[in-house]
Amino acid sequence: MNPSNPVEMKLAVRRGLLGRCPSCGATPLFRAYLKQVHTCPACHAEFGRIRADDAAPWLTIIVIGHIFLPLVFFLNLDKVIPFWACVAVYAGLLSVLALLLLPRAKGLFIAILWASRAPGVEAG
Repeated sequence: MNPSNPVEMKLAVRRGLLGRCPSCGATPLFRAYLKQVHTCPACHAEFGRIRADDAAPWLTIIVIGHIFLPLVFFLNLDKVIPFWACVAVYAGLLSVLALLLLPRAKGLFIAILWASRAPGVEAG
């Protein structure tokens, strides 16, 4: 991040949620599914030292739990289809939802840590 041109937290978070560089938004934040780039090729912001490994699954579990429990309690699919099929539908749906949410949660935490200049984020 260029100290003379700081990026607002709100903008950095939005870019992180979209999987883009929190600094410039021009390049992808991840080089693989959950592997962040070490440095942004466009603005040279460093992300290699940022560790958001445990926060993203935590947020994903919290969000999925708040979706899953009301769905199971209020939507009685077992009266329409067999129990085993109901379990398969819920497992498939929530697995896909978790896989879609996990990289966005990691991008969110990387952006927050980068924009707030948390300890360990700075180079050196």
